[in-house]
Order: sequence, then structure tokens, then C-alpha cells
Amino acid sequence: MKVSKVQLRKLIRKWKGKKILVIGDLILDHYIFGQAERTSPEAPVPVICASQEKFLGGGAVNVAFNLIDLGAKVTLCGIVGKDYFGDTLLSFLKKRGMDTSLIFTDKYRPTTLKTRIIAQHQQVVRVDWESKEFLHLELSARVLKKIKKAVDMVEGVIIEDYGKGMINSYLVENLVKLCKKRKKVITVDPKENHFSYYEDVTALTPNLKEAEIAANMRLKSREEINLLGRVILDELKPQALLITLGEEGMRLFLKEGGVYHIPTYALEVYDVTGAGDTVIAVFTLALLGGASFLEASVISNLAAGVVVGKLGASTTNCSELLRRMKNTDIKIYKIK
Repeated sequence: MKVSKVQLRKLIRKWKGKKILVIGDLILDHYIFGQAERTSPEAPVPVICASQEKFLGGGAVNVAFNLIDLGAKVTLCGIVGKDYFGDTLLSFLKKRGMDTSLIFTDKYRPTTLKTRIIAQHQQVVRVDWESKEFLHLELSARVLKKIKKAVDMVEGVIIEDYGKGMINSYLVENLVKLCKKRKKVITVDPKENHFSYYEDVTALTPNLKEAEIAANMRLKSREEINLLGRVILDELKPQALLITLGEEGMRLFLKEGGVYHIPTYALEVYDVTGAGDTVIAVFTLALLGGASFLEASVISNLAAGVVVGKLGASTTNCSELLRRMKNTDIKIYKIK
């Protein structure tokens, strides 16, 4: 089965200026690069002689950066701590031209920070600063009040749930009702422990592990993926469910019927960090540009194939995506 590249190119050219609200866990990715030259005399661990550091956006930040680089206009909503890294993240966002008016400060939690130390292109250790506690009720109410005003100004909403406390059932339930009433697309990159929150959204984009945990199923073979997808569709009733399968591609399940397998288009895999962020960003943007769920899945699969060839939580752009499309034999298999 094939889709028209001409049609896909037309869809991509409709993305510029689309307005999207991204709500979720804001993460600051911190990379320290160096060389491991000796073993510490204090413990059997390498001593890294640091030569460079870099900050990148993770979680909902990376989703927002993906959207911006693809031509969309983004409003980002989330929480940072009242600390140095919160200030660093806000400064980072403002330099990219991001509207930070829906980013709240919570003095009771740290800014989510993931520090990765890399020596000779190999990650040695990762250190996380984070809180997984839900927002207190008063702050949740303030966030929701601001979101209600913002929804009317956008065409679609993305929920990016990394389980760091921003996304809770109270927030999601009210947000889904609001989006349905306003006829807005609402998509979710879910956290496996929160699947019960996401009933009746436009689409869900879990990876296979998240889907297995959510459905309380452990697959014995790849043939059982279709059963897994049907269980989630029946329980949560999204219009579409896109399960990402790593090097095996994606499987799309439609509420109205139809299951499609899309093989991976990655030429090389250097770093899968943030690939799920790219998938939901491109998938949602494609829907807002008039794509079908199947067309949106194909384009997001192409985009994921681009970013896994880069270091860290990365993005792509329309020109890069169109070049990859030109050189890719796009295949789709209808399962049922």
C-alpha cells in the first residue's frame, strides 16, 4: 500500500503558522562532554576531564522546539522550580522566541534536570534532579484557568506527560472536555501509569513498553500487538492510537476500523532520546494541516527517522523532512 508523496509534500507546506498549545513536563537536558583518561584513586570509577557542556530542551520543551522548527507557533505551558536551572531554562526558551507566559514557578519543587556525562561518545552516568509529586490544588487551578483562555487562541493541544507532576487527572479531564467543546484536536504522548486519564482524546502515541504496561499485558510475540492496540482502543476510545515500535517502525489503530504497519525509515540510529517528542509534534501538526491519521503517521515516522541520527533530544525542519521523503521508499502494510 502506498501514499502519494505529492500529497504529503502539500500537507507539509500547510504547517507554517499553525498555532499549538503544548502542556507538559518541562525538562532541561544538560550534557557534559570529556575524556576518560584515568581511574579515580577514590573509587573504581573513571575520572572525566570535561571539555564542553551543552543545554538542550527535553520533554514538552523538545516538543515545542520541534514544532517551532517546523514552522508552527507554540504556546508552552509547564512548571519550573524557583532555582538556577529554572532561570536557565526560561532564558533558553526566551532566546528561541518562546512565549513563557504560561510557565509557572513552583518554589516547592526543583526544575527537572537530567545531566548526562559523556566520554569518548559513550554515556558514563546520568544524574536526575526532579520531583514526581503532583502540583498542589491551588496551582493546578491557576494553571487550568490560564489554559482555558489560551485554548481559544490555538488550533490544537498536545499533552506531553513524562510523569514529573505537571499532568494529573483533574487537569486532563477538564482539558479534554474543553477541547471537545471547542472542537480542538488534542493528542497525548502518555505516561504508562496515567493511561486512565486520557479517555476520549483525539490520539495517543505511546511506545510499545508504555502500551504493554497500560494494558497490563506482556506480549509473547509481535503478532499480539494487534490485540494490545484493540484493548487500549476499546478502553480509552481515542480516534487513533499510534504505537511506536523502535527499529520496527509504527502500528496505527483507528477507532473506525483499520490497522496499518509502517516500517522504520531511519538510515542510522545514533540516539533515540526525544524521538517520541518528534513523533507527537509532527503527527499533531500534520493533522492540523489536513492530513489523515495514516498520512500523519507516515510523516511522523519519516521525522523520527531523521532525529534518531542526531545527538540528544533533537529536531528536524520542513526542508530536511522533504529531502528525506524524496530519498525514501515509503511503504505501508494494511494489517486488517
